[in-house]
Amino acid sequence: MMFKTLATLINGQNARAEDRVRDAFAIELIDQKIRESEGSLRAAKATLASLIQRQRSEEKQHSALKARINDLTKRAKEALDNDCEDMATEAARAIASMENELGVRTETLDRLDQKVMRLRTSIESGHRRIIDLKQGAIQARAVRREQNIQMQMSRTGVTSGSVEEAEELISRVLGKDDPFERSEILADINRDLNNDTLTDRMADAGFGSATRSTADDVLARLKASKK
Repeated sequence: MMFKTLATLINGQNARAEDRVRDAFAIELIDQKIRESEGSLRAAKATLASLIQRQRSEEKQHSALKARINDLTKRAKEALDNDCEDMATEAARAIASMENELGVRTETLDRLDQKVMRLRTSIESGHRRIIDLKQGAIQARAVRREQNIQMQMSRTGVTSGSVEEAEELISRVLGKDDPFERSEILADINRDLNNDTLTDRMADAGFGSATRSTADDVLARLKASKK
C-alpha cells in the first residue's frame, strides 16, 4: 500500500515537472510539431505524386489495351466474313486474353483512383491544419511576448502598485511648502515685530525723507537727465 502511494506521488511529481517544462518551452515545442507536420506533409505529397504517376501509366496502358482489343475485334470480324475461321479463332483467343488483362488493369486503376482521392483529401486537410497551426503559433508568440513584458515589469518594479507609490511621492514633494518663501515670510514678520517696516511705511506716506527708491524717483531722474 505504501509503495503504491509513493509511486503515485512520484508519478504526480513527474507529471507536474513535465507540465512545467512543456509550459516553459511551449513555443519551441509548437515550432517542432509544425516542422514535423510539414515533413509528414512533404512525404505525403511525394507519395501522391508517385501514385498519380503510376495512375497515368496505368491509364495509358488501359487505353492502349482497349484500342488493341477494338482493332483485333474488327480484324476477327473481317476474317469471319471472309471465311477465315482459323484466323478468327486465333484472334478470339487473343481478345479473350486481353479482355482478362483489361479487367485486371481496370480493377488496378480503380484502386489507384481511390488511393489518389483519399491521399489528396488527406493532404488538403493536413495543409489547412498546418496553416491553422502557424496562425496559432503567431498568437502564442504574441501572448508569450506579453507575458515576458509583464514579468520584466514585475522584476523591475514597474507595476501598478509601484506607479501609484511614485505618484504619491511626487504629490508629497510638490505639495510641500517652499522653504525660500517661508524664510521671506519669517523675515517680514520679524521686521514687523522690530518696527523695521514702520519707517518705510511712513516715508511712503510722505512723512520724512524716502528710505528706499521708488519707480517715480527713477522716472523723475530719467526725465531730468534728458534736459
